[in-house]
Amino acid sequence: MKKTKLLILFLVCVHAALAEDGYKMWLRYAPIPTSTLLQQYRRQITGIIIYGNSPTLRAAREELNTALPAMLQSPIPEIKTLRNGALIASPLSSLPSALKSIAIKEVQQLDSTGYLLLSTTANGKQITLITAKDDIGVLYGVFALLRKIQTQQNILQLKEWSSPKIKLRLLNHWDNLNRYVERGYAGISIWNWHTLPSYIDQRYIDYARFNASIGINGTVLNNVNANATVLTSEWLLKVAAIANTLRPYGIKVFLSARFSAPIEIGHLSTADPLNDSVRAWWQQKAKEIYQLIPDFGGFLVKANSEGQPGPQSYHRTHADGANLLADALAPYGGIVMWRAFVYDPKATDRFKQAYEEFTPLDGSFHSNVMVQVKNGPIDFQPREPFSPLLGAMPKTPLLPEFQLTQEYLGQGTHLVYMSPLFREVLQSDTYSNGPHSTVAAIADGSLLHHQLTAIAGVSNIGNERNWTGHPFGQANWYAFGRLAWDHSLSSENIGKEWIQQTFGCNQATDTILSMMMGSRETLVNYMTPLGLHHIMGNGHHYGPAPWSNHAPRADWDPVYYHRADSNGIGFDRTATGSGALLQYQPAVQQLYADSNKCEDKFLLWFHHVSWQHRMHSGRTLWQELCFKYNEGVMGVRHMQQQWNNIKQYINQEQFHQVSQLLALQEQEAVWWRDACLSYFSTISRLAIPVGMEQPAHSLQYYQQLHFPYAPGN
Repeated sequence: MKKTKLLILFLVCVHAALAEDGYKMWLRYAPIPTSTLLQQYRRQITGIIIYGNSPTLRAAREELNTALPAMLQSPIPEIKTLRNGALIASPLSSLPSALKSIAIKEVQQLDSTGYLLLSTTANGKQITLITAKDDIGVLYGVFALLRKIQTQQNILQLKEWSSPKIKLRLLNHWDNLNRYVERGYAGISIWNWHTLPSYIDQRYIDYARFNASIGINGTVLNNVNANATVLTSEWLLKVAAIANTLRPYGIKVFLSARFSAPIEIGHLSTADPLNDSVRAWWQQKAKEIYQLIPDFGGFLVKANSEGQPGPQSYHRTHADGANLLADALAPYGGIVMWRAFVYDPKATDRFKQAYEEFTPLDGSFHSNVMVQVKNGPIDFQPREPFSPLLGAMPKTPLLPEFQLTQEYLGQGTHLVYMSPLFREVLQSDTYSNGPHSTVAAIADGSLLHHQLTAIAGVSNIGNERNWTGHPFGQANWYAFGRLAWDHSLSSENIGKEWIQQTFGCNQATDTILSMMMGSRETLVNYMTPLGLHHIMGNGHHYGPAPWSNHAPRADWDPVYYHRADSNGIGFDRTATGSGALLQYQPAVQQLYADSNKCEDKFLLWFHHVSWQHRMHSGRTLWQELCFKYNEGVMGVRHMQQQWNNIKQYINQEQFHQVSQLLALQEQEAVWWRDACLSYFSTISRLAIPVGMEQPAHSLQYYQQLHFPYAPGN
């Protein structure tokens, strides 16, 4: 008997450990501590009624049956008739007439995927109602209610309705068919193409659950540096199997299409978008796809960029290429997302090229084409001004693209909460249609009344047990989804939600939130303060290399961007320099045109200034640069102290993992500071101020460091 008890205790401990390894992310459904609130939840939810049995409603039922008994530590049965404490989750059309009449006014205000949460009375019974116009709205409402319970909110008097501000909320997977993830720092791809379509991994279902819980409703399965093989008949069967798995959760699949596919798998001699045979080939391919996947979302295309094939190879325009694919998809309701990430080694300023290539084409794209624009004009830097292309194409729906995978933000080892970065861009005013022409208003269509609206995030997901490698990487996936649904949400509220669902509602919440909210600025300070950008190592983009100047093309080298010399530092993009600032509206130009008035955070983006330039702090630029780099290191050390102070509230495995990662982040922050200041000191011929930590090694030491197997290679 004693051995049996010990075995049971051992199994319970093993289960508890596995439950806290990060796999369940923000859907842990941990038990609510015994309290008055727990008793209230138990009285308010005593049974579940779901009218309908679609795959989506079955998913909603399964989520409720998993979550509620676990959190309330009490059986919550499915019931057939109304009683006090009934939780009803059904689309409006399936509700009994008495319930329908209660909810119809609010539901009419929703779009097809919005939801209503309502505490009400029916037939004298106190009930909680989750309803919507469509089944997927019900599922979103279920997750919204469960989020409230996980974060221990009062749900006695619910009257909340919510619709997504942006219609298409996408993850872009940069996953290759061999499962290598370009710029992936959390293992290989979750898509096991070798075992598809016969074997459906539970991970695919959980991936769908996590996305649905935050409102993400589309996924591009493969890398924008695409392989045409994914469009072959054999591989489309694999894609269809994934689509079938994700569909109940309201997620459409998309594919990155290789523009030269008609040559590579279609055996044509050309991919010219105006060639009749090419047009016929794409039309036939679209027909084949939609026969397998009736709700296929469409194509994402990277063309004539970084060696990718495209219409310019045939002296055609981006619009010619996009419209070719759009025409093939149009009969089925599919769309084309054409990336504006283009740059030419001959350009005077890489900053300018997307604007120069795409603005002349405004109005030339067919109605089911969106132009996908990176949030900044260069390449997902720790801080960038918003891309001038955003707001510069009023006749074309624009789709902002963010990067969740931390290619330039410490990759898989640095704690960086990216919601403040996302919001900084979304709230930026382009002035393209007068004041308040924010990037968010462009993305959601409200500024220019576009019906096709979307936002994309480059996935940070891999097959690591906890999905994102760094446990706090989960917060960026979560924050992107929540902001894609409602960009008015604050970073603080989103962060608090994620913390309480991930670590529990306890006294650690405020400390963790403080760590997260300061983390992005801390990283900017120890990597690229005052508007420095793209000074990372070549190729892999790991670690500092401001001295690098041997790349095959100038705009791959850090020296191209910082332009440091004995007189000063920074890239002059004003009218006296490259003129890139002139791509913005006059009101935006005024913010940055004067180096004495420009915000410090964008100074070196737009100006080449003297090392003795007087900053707003009163320090010289050199002093301020040293101060910021040092402030960044101190910021990481402060995060370490904060994390150590809450050890008692964190699962031991997760505490140890984050502690080690913070130690590594501190080492790399010091490396960044010391390497960059050592280099810039030799250029400026100025010493690092007395009283600040001095570099532990010579500049030559940092320059000879070599990382042939860094993840980004």
